[in-house]
Amino acid sequence: MKPWHNIISEEEQRAYRAAGFGRPTGIGKRPALLIIDVQYRTTGTTPMPFFEAIKEFPTSCGEVAWKAVGNIKLLADEFRKRGWPVLYPHVAPKVQNEGGRLADKVPAIMNIAANGYHFVKDIEPHPGDVLLPKKHPSAFFATALASHLIDLQADTLIVTGCSTSGCVRSSVVDAFSLNFKVLVPEDAVYDRSHVSHAVNLFDMSEKYADVAPTQEVLETLRKI
Repeated sequence: MKPWHNIISEEEQRAYRAAGFGRPTGIGKRPALLIIDVQYRTTGTTPMPFFEAIKEFPTSCGEVAWKAVGNIKLLADEFRKRGWPVLYPHVAPKVQNEGGRLADKVPAIMNIAANGYHFVKDIEPHPGDVLLPKKHPSAFFATALASHLIDLQADTLIVTGCSTSGCVRSSVVDAFSLNFKVLVPEDAVYDRSHVSHAVNLFDMSEKYADVAPTQEVLETLRKI
């Protein structure tokens, strides 16, 4: 069962099918893994219920983040075993005079403790991985991501991390716009809202990416 089946009505899903949306695009021959914003600021330093987690970092997504982390690790391990590239678009520390509209919209995001920007240890970068600090939602906006992917001759992106409705979605749309094939492992991305998570996965699956469980994505990768 897909994450959105109890949220998007059968009639609405049927409407998308009738209009021709949701066709799979498949995978290429040179995949790259994006691990977006998997920092303690989005997971908390330990698994905690949401309203406990946000006492530590207001940007934390709580326990759902840690469930995704385990699946992200499976994907990262497979990529490293195969010698495929792993890239880390991540939130750079915020300073007040750089806040812009983000600071207006979410003031709490400007006051995250320094350790909140550290990578989660279970899936922290290895030597040779590409680190891409960013200031905005999309991993492509004002970063060198596209340049790295061209250099790596990547044709497919596996997009993981946080949040499904924000940085993941905006990165997926930009990747699609740049003609990459895109796969989103539905249980390797996370969000503070279950509904927003599910609806955005549905929308991405209909328009911009193939969406499947991590194990299915791994099976697909192992056929390359």
